[in-house]
Amino acid sequence: MAAKGSAVPVIDLQDFSGLPKKLVRACEEWGCLRIVNHGVPMELMTEMKIVSRSLLDLPVEIKLRNSHPEHGKGYTPPNMPSPYLEGLNLYDMASSGAVDDFCAQVGASPHQREIIEKYAFAVYDLAQNLGSKLMEGLGLGRHELFKQWPCQLKMNKYNYSHETVGLTGAVTHTDPGFLTILQDDETVNGLEAVDKYTGELVSVDPIPGTLVVNVGDVAKVWSNGRFCNVKHRVQCYEPKIRTSIALFVLAPRDENVEALPQLVDVHHPRLYVPFHFEDYRKLRISTKSLTVLHFKIHSSPPTQADAGLSSSAVSSSSSLLLPALSSPSQSAHCEVRTISFFRVMFAAGMIKDCFCSPASCW
Repeated sequence: MAAKGSAVPVIDLQDFSGLPKKLVRACEEWGCLRIVNHGVPMELMTEMKIVSRSLLDLPVEIKLRNSHPEHGKGYTPPNMPSPYLEGLNLYDMASSGAVDDFCAQVGASPHQREIIEKYAFAVYDLAQNLGSKLMEGLGLGRHELFKQWPCQLKMNKYNYSHETVGLTGAVTHTDPGFLTILQDDETVNGLEAVDKYTGELVSVDPIPGTLVVNVGDVAKVWSNGRFCNVKHRVQCYEPKIRTSIALFVLAPRDENVEALPQLVDVHHPRLYVPFHFEDYRKLRISTKSLTVLHFKIHSSPPTQADAGLSSSAVSSSSSLLLPALSSPSQSAHCEVRTISFFRVMFAAGMIKDCFCSPASCW
């Protein structure tokens, strides 16, 4: 049961006094926050929730048309380890034709298409604003952080019933991208975040008209470990259908995910090896990992035990982030070790062509 004694930060985006610093502090200490006065109209949020529920209530044969050649970017049916959760996905929503393609797949009406497009781009603009403020709060000036980054809009439905009360709707995980902007269910609670200092689960109670921001794995690497990639889950408290809408800001499209040079110096050495997000995403999916495995650098070839390939380790809640070494030669050596790690995983049969990550992640 989640603790009630502490609460995630609530930040007013119209309170400009020290706002960038407040956002950075919330990302460092919690990795989860609520924002008010965020600029997304209440009426649009309500309309988007209605559209989302309508589409998620469609027959499964129609929802299956929301397909994508890559796992996790189309419809995700209820599946282990989240058998009550399903989702519709609009991948790379800011790209040309993405909204039209999604609406054609599910047979959305012109009105539904209009609402989806308005909401998606309103939240996308909000994400751009948050990115600029985080840059400013870190003392790096106001620059456009998420330019050309792919984003994914996801509509979630938790099919709760009397039999599911007390069970987990979305297992404990971290989000793989940079940040998630979530419109949660205002009437059906269940979102819980892990306090990084105590390890306690804290209930993230709904507040009408607000949005939740979760920091993900990419932000942890980008900030050189300063930001907290919050672990969170969704529990079933009552036998009511729960819906939510998430915008995932993922990672650079073509460049590696790595710490900003301005955040790396002799006192703050680089903590993580640069990697490409799509490689990382596929690793999470193929290993059935709910967060990510630690990459440990060894002087000898990694064994299955070193790679953490036991069934218990694969389902652990530790973050999959890549510990880095300080010199270029060590970094090059690390890349070789990473390749060897993948070979061990293939040999162990842990990488398979299947999608088993929790739908809330993608």
